[in-house]
Amino acid sequence: MANQGGGPPPAAQIPTSFGHELRSCLRCRLVKTYDQFRESGCENCPFFQMEDDHERVVDCTTPNFTGIISVMDPTRSWAARWLRIGIFAPGCYTLAVSEALPHEMQNICEEERIPYVPPKRG
Repeated sequence: MANQGGGPPPAAQIPTSFGHELRSCLRCRLVKTYDQFRESGCENCPFFQMEDDHERVVDCTTPNFTGIISVMDPTRSWAARWLRIGIFAPGCYTLAVSEALPHEMQNICEEERIPYVPPKRG
């Protein structure tokens, strides 16, 4: 989520390993391990409450993504702006995901007035 305090947003957890257990949030594309999402949720999408409901980790994340970019200062990074992740916390992000959020999770975004842009179908 955008930082409302004016200073830099706190950094998201970086993945503790880069193996097959990596997952990407389907809304913001933050990359962490399954265990990290299960333990602390998504720093950009706290309204999904992944840390409270482990099924949500499966519903809101995917192991299928393309590429990883590490962003230290999203507000100043041209790459972060190009990828539309410039408002999110510093961290590791995917270049692309091909799956859409389940409709139930899209409804949560709508209720919270949080933008969600589904992936382009190519």
